[in-house]
Amino acid sequence: MLELVLFVALITVLGLLVGSFLNVVIYRVPMMLFADWRNECREFIAQEQKEAEASSQDSAFGKSGSDIKAEKEVFNIAVPRSHCPVCKSQVKAWQNIPIVSYILLGGKCASCKTPISLRYPIIELITGLLSAFIAYTFGASYLTGLALLLTWALICLTMIDVDHQLLPDNITLPLLWLGLIANYFSAFTDLPSAVLGAIVGYMILWSIYWAFKLLTGKEGMGFGDFKLLAALGAWMGWHMLPTIIILSSLVGAVVGIAGIAIMGKDKNKPIPFGPYLAAAGWIAFFWGEQINQAYLSFSNIA
Repeated sequence: MLELVLFVALITVLGLLVGSFLNVVIYRVPMMLFADWRNECREFIAQEQKEAEASSQDSAFGKSGSDIKAEKEVFNIAVPRSHCPVCKSQVKAWQNIPIVSYILLGGKCASCKTPISLRYPIIELITGLLSAFIAYTFGASYLTGLALLLTWALICLTMIDVDHQLLPDNITLPLLWLGLIANYFSAFTDLPSAVLGAIVGYMILWSIYWAFKLLTGKEGMGFGDFKLLAALGAWMGWHMLPTIIILSSLVGAVVGIAGIAIMGKDKNKPIPFGPYLAAAGWIAFFWGEQINQAYLSFSNIA
């Protein structure tokens, strides 16, 4: 018991530290993608200009292709160092201790006293608590490490989708492959079930997407949702997909209707589906079998 307590405490601290890192990932990964897309657009426009200039002396854009340059500033997960967006002062090491620094700083920048969003310590706290739960559930085993990676990725995807309605491939696709690799060794389900889960998970939402688009002419969800459900299927197997879909749909419908009725949100404004998929997937990962058994018992099928 003492060893378990110490292990849970260690993983909790690790979770808090990772939560601080996830705040960086949640903010910077979309910015990195946007910068890459802008650069690709500039390169495409520059190439078109060069082709136009080759056939005519008058450029269609009024300037040469060499005038359109890609962004050269280095921006990634590690560079530049974390800093205040207002006064640009760098965040010192002692100011970056999860939760503790936020309390000591009074929720404000140490230099210019600009308020710091409460969301940062909340994400750190949630990551720490979920990590502690995983450590207690699986104990000191490789399953803990795998479940931690799944949970941390789902937290990132949830917040990025809330902010930008985007589920980055550089998180969803590695998550899918990691689930298949884990289940190659039958970590959470057998490999055939994991492979079928990835295929069926993708195809279900892909089919719904095209059916909705053909009927309404609108896009009901993004391709990232297909990949996220495929990743969850790879981790848990095809038999867990109905539970994930039903849970995510119910929660999404309740939250969406409540947002329109209570908060007066625009019903035509798109609602990100990724957070509901991620939450339903995490619940199904730990309690999916119990939920399925309870449903079967309630339906007098089992």
